[in-house]
Amino acid sequence: MSSVSTADHRTPRSWLLLAVFVVGVLGIGSLIGVFTGGGGEWYDNLEKPFFNPPSWVFGPVWSTLYVLIGIAGWRIFTVDPRSTAMKLWWVQMALNFAWSPVWFGAHFLWPAFVVVVLMWLAIIGFMLMARPLDKLASWLFLPYLLWVSFASALNLSIALLN
Repeated sequence: MSSVSTADHRTPRSWLLLAVFVVGVLGIGSLIGVFTGGGGEWYDNLEKPFFNPPSWVFGPVWSTLYVLIGIAGWRIFTVDPRSTAMKLWWVQMALNFAWSPVWFGAHFLWPAFVVVVLMWLAIIGFMLMARPLDKLASWLFLPYLLWVSFASALNLSIALLN
């Protein structure tokens, strides 16, 4: 199979699918953030490492990443919706959406670390499986991989400190 997508991303159906992917990912991510409360007093009282960013950083970073994740998912979906890459896209989304309720909702630091490590592995898997189908979709996950790598280190550090 070619390493360049042959899908026509300029059709009205394709643009509608793009909107569904991006709005869906942003919308679900935002709802989970609202329902888990972003930490509040519990999170504020945790011991944190020196590299913990200020709370205001997370919203803009995740919003940007969710747009990129949505675009990558849309691109792979339009090429091959039943591909291993697409299945891994769904897996990483489920893990992504599970992390906040585990961490902020249940206050389970170590299980949240397991979730974030599994998410990291699913991201790597997606990137590897997407590359032959659509190189751009694979590259769109690079900032996400970098952020989840950082988030994993942060999650681990906070778990160790508490």
